[in-house]
Amino acid sequence: MFQVFQIFGGDATQSIIGYIISFAFFMIFVMFWGKIQIYTWLREIEGALNRIKFIRDEARRISIETVKSVGKSKEDPTQKIDQFLEYFFIEPTGMDPSGIVWKFDHLLDVRDLRFKDEVRTMAPEADEAQVNNLENLLEASLDLNMIYKIVRHYYLFGKKTSSQFIIIQLQMIMPQIMEIVNAYMGAVNAFSTGQPIGDGAGAFVAAKMMHGMEARKIAKDMVVSEVPIDGRRVFVTKAEGPGGNVGKPGDAIKTIIDECDGKVSMIIMIDAQVKLEGENSGDTAEAIGAAIGGVGTEKYKIEEALFKYKIPVNAILIKESIQEAISPMKKEVVNGVEKTIAVVKRLINERTKPGDTVIVAGIGNTIGIGQ
Repeated sequence: MFQVFQIFGGDATQSIIGYIISFAFFMIFVMFWGKIQIYTWLREIEGALNRIKFIRDEARRISIETVKSVGKSKEDPTQKIDQFLEYFFIEPTGMDPSGIVWKFDHLLDVRDLRFKDEVRTMAPEADEAQVNNLENLLEASLDLNMIYKIVRHYYLFGKKTSSQFIIIQLQMIMPQIMEIVNAYMGAVNAFSTGQPIGDGAGAFVAAKMMHGMEARKIAKDMVVSEVPIDGRRVFVTKAEGPGGNVGKPGDAIKTIIDECDGKVSMIIMIDAQVKLEGENSGDTAEAIGAAIGGVGTEKYKIEEALFKYKIPVNAILIKESIQEAISPMKKEVVNGVEKTIAVVKRLINERTKPGDTVIVAGIGNTIGIGQ
């Protein structure tokens, strides 16, 4: 072999050796590429998971401190808060869809009452608005805890099984998960201080229209005011503030329709809408249909009443990002509220005539927004 290298010369020998080494490295790279990639993805997921854990723990700390400062309980609420953060909701069976809306509605009522009772136990000195705010705060912390546990589960399971499919899917959706986590942290800060959030844009529109008018209770956690606008009889309804509350808009709208014997010319619903990338926060869009989120129970009630009395429904949506929706309300969203009021008045003038009855429903969490 030495004689062969001598025949080809030193440069040829170095080229052959270099080729062999390069080929060996290439083969090793090909053989272990999958493991290297899995290791890289796991490192990225681990870093994000640590960040989620830090945010989860920070939300828990803020919750404990806020409950202590507001509730002035003689007992340390830490243990009860930790227990609260492990609650979860069991949906009713959908095997027989008949009546599932009312099953959902009942369970949601039970959940709401249970959560409020838990908060009153932790914070005996809190008033009703503060109880609502603390409930919202603890629910945001609960959601952060659940996100952390789910991400940790798939991270550990993917690591244990070395499943490339599990790991790559988790790694690919991690940016969206982190966006949601940061949004919930914004909600924790807002609920702990009682600041209005972006989701309350619809409620804010209603509050500005109701300002100076007498408000009365119309349904569970809902208020309504009669506001004369250009000769029309306009009923404006929203969740009762300023505590964190979304109320039951479906029950409120149905009750108003029944009080008017079904003689309602139009319903206008105002809510926040998650914007698409490239759209501007605070911009408005008009739509047809019941604009309301949630599991669908309130939407069902509204649509049933609309169908029964053949009432047209228009919607105005205020665009904002996921993070803006559950974080302290930004100036752009406030500007969108002002524009929406003008749109509401235009729709009333264009779609109804003097003497007609109109319902305007401001949908959303009314934390920090009175009436």
